Amino acid sequence: MWVLRALDVSDLPRVLVLNDAAYPAVPISSVAELAQLLAFDGFSFAVTDDADGTLVAFLIGLRPGNDYASENYRYFESRGSDYLYVDRIVVAESERGKRVGQALYGGVFELARAEGRGEVDCEVNLDPPNPGSLAFHARLGFERVGEQPTKGGSVTVALLVKRVELVETSPT
Repeated sequence: MWVLRALDVSDLPRVLVLNDAAYPAVPISSVAELAQLLAFDGFSFAVTDDADGTLVAFLIGLRPGNDYASENYRYFESRGSDYLYVDRIVVAESERGKRVGQALYGGVFELARAEGRGEVDCEVNLDPPNPGSLAFHARLGFERVGEQPTKGGSVTVALLVKRVELVETSPT
C-alpha cells in the first residue's frame, strides 16, 4: 500500500526522476525549477510506498495570485480567483491503475473545500496526445472549458475544470 503526505524539498531528486520519465505529459524540469514551483503560494502531495518509503507519485499545484509565467496558469488566473490549479501530477508507471492519482486529487479536492474554492483546474496535452490522462480526468469529473496552444505552438492543451461541492457546516 502507500501513504499520502506533503511533498518536501528533500523529495526533489526523486520527483525529478519521476517527472522527466513522464515526458512529454509534463515538461522536462530541473531541480531548481521544481523547487521554484514549491516556493510559490501553492500546495503539493506525495505518495510513498509504505513498505520502503519510496516516492511513487506527486502532485504540485498553485493558488491564485502567483507570479507564475505558465500560459495555462495565466488562463485560469484570468478567469478569477475561485480555484486551485494543478500544475503537474505524475504517477510512476508501476503504480498506474492503483488509484494513486485519485488519492492525490482527493487531497486537492479536500483542500479546495477547506479553502472555500469552487473549482480545481488543470490542463492535459492534446498534442502531443495524452489520452490516458484525458480519460482519467474525465472519470474524476473534469470538464473541458477550452483549448490553447502553448510553448510557441509546439504543444496544445485541453483546459479542464472540476467544480468542487462546498460542504456547508451547520452552526452548533
